[in-house]
Amino acid sequence: MSPSNGAAAQNADESALRIKLDGAIATIAFNRPEKRNAISDAVLTQLRYFFSEPPETVRAVVLYGVGGHFSAGLDLSEQVEREPAEVLRHSRGWHQVMELIQFGGLPVVSVLTGAVMGGGLEIAAATHVRVAEPSARFQLPEGKRGIFVGGGATVRVGRILGADRMTEMMLTGRAYDAAEGHQLGLAHYLVGEGQGLARARELAEQIASNAPMVNYLVIQGISRIDDMARGDGLYTESLSAALSQTGADAQEGLKAFLEKRAPRFR
Repeated sequence: MSPSNGAAAQNADESALRIKLDGAIATIAFNRPEKRNAISDAVLTQLRYFFSEPPETVRAVVLYGVGGHFSAGLDLSEQVEREPAEVLRHSRGWHQVMELIQFGGLPVVSVLTGAVMGGGLEIAAATHVRVAEPSARFQLPEGKRGIFVGGGATVRVGRILGADRMTEMMLTGRAYDAAEGHQLGLAHYLVGEGQGLARARELAEQIASNAPMVNYLVIQGISRIDDMARGDGLYTESLSAALSQTGADAQEGLKAFLEKRAPRFR
């Protein structure tokens, strides 16, 4: 590959994920519409970089796909024949990025349109609030392609649907439409065509106005408590309550309630 071609490829990789900062909200867009926003290794690296060190001013993220599709999943054109150890490392790399999205500390609102398939559904399941438009189609097609999921679906999608339903979904290749996905919990909100981004922005702004510590505890605590024994979960809840109910934000929340106004958290 010549230097000029290498530079062009690098620029293409960089433009595959668009990031826009607007006040407390960061908007991230998958920008590979010609591939239904299939996730390349370069896109995964850019996601890892952003969620590892997000700008200090950002309090919430909106994630969507350009061109009518959220993401059709892993870019299979990049998947050459690999040894088992290489597949293992690749899968664990996906797991690391999904953990950063879910537990990095920033609330993420996703806009689900068109294909929400395979790795795209795994990414969506790692986000905290999911808004679907009528075009959304949810599917885990890996089982029909002779492979097993590797980006966290058995944990996150399985938790949403239940192991039994996810098993049937993978064995048959079943696709759920937007209304079915909303009913099953794959989406929290179902809006009209073309309304997803505006609704997601509205929700992100509401979330960003919360006390940052409470948002952080909600993200870090609830999913982990769900994995704990009952007594451990209750103790962790008490610790979270102790952290949230002291300090300047707690004082501001109480003062705003008494003064019948919206709180102004730091």
